[in-house]
Amino acid sequence: MSALLLENFLEMLIAERNAAANTLAAYRRDLEDLIGFLSRQRLGFKDATQPSISAYIRGLADAGFSNATQARRLSAVKQFFAFLLSENIRNDDPAMNVDPPKTGRKLPKYLSEDEVDSLLTATEGDDPDALRLKSLLHLLYATGLRVSELVSLPFPPLRDNDNFIIVRGKGDKERLVPVNEAAKAALADYLDVRLKYCQKDAHSKWLYPSRSKEGHLTRQRFGQMLKVLAIESGVTPSRVSPHVLRHAFASHLLANGADLRSLQKMLGHADISTTQIYTHVLAERLVGLVQNHHPLANAK
Repeated sequence: MSALLLENFLEMLIAERNAAANTLAAYRRDLEDLIGFLSRQRLGFKDATQPSISAYIRGLADAGFSNATQARRLSAVKQFFAFLLSENIRNDDPAMNVDPPKTGRKLPKYLSEDEVDSLLTATEGDDPDALRLKSLLHLLYATGLRVSELVSLPFPPLRDNDNFIIVRGKGDKERLVPVNEAAKAALADYLDVRLKYCQKDAHSKWLYPSRSKEGHLTRQRFGQMLKVLAIESGVTPSRVSPHVLRHAFASHLLANGADLRSLQKMLGHADISTTQIYTHVLAERLVGLVQNHHPLANAK
């Protein structure tokens, strides 16, 4: 019965929220873990209690899961039991009053402009693999796309003389993201060799086709490519990932004068509060402005 209720919940996420495959997979993993815990207590979703849900979350902490992971699991659990209540499968919500752990808000990790420049320089080369990696890196740093958005870009990504790409992001929402000339040049060089990666399908709909089951370059493979590139460029590999480069895009834009609202649109954040993790960069810039431009800054 628990497995069937889980499938019904996932179907609701698809129908009502247009949830992406990665989102569905995460909910499934989290809730299947809860099913396992409850079954060991000889409970199911219909007879779970607030103490049993609290015990599950405490168990995650005892097992060494981070506060952020505990909070994410609890969020999935709360949404699921709210669904059961709305469907009259239960007449109460045992997760409603379970408190999440305090997560705090970590500043995003990002690379310096010099480090990104070192990565870009290391992609120089004329062979197809170098040209493909160069275009991937340039596009990622120029647009701040999520890695899943980058590797699944359609072909062609740009119309003639267009300076924007259309990105289909979370919730299947589309947004326009500007592309700079350096990224367009790197993309043009890659397109000259793209057919090498099309295998038998010369008409692949993906910008970065591959032999994967998805038909395009995978997030995992691109992450591996970046680690190798980091070693070649002298940047610590553990500090380099697609998500870190997305943070670098955002942080460097703000440091050079962009505003939060524009950045929110480019990153595809539904809520400005998500974009506000970068306000530490704005704070540094504002302090510099006051120190350098206020009439009394140099008064003695």
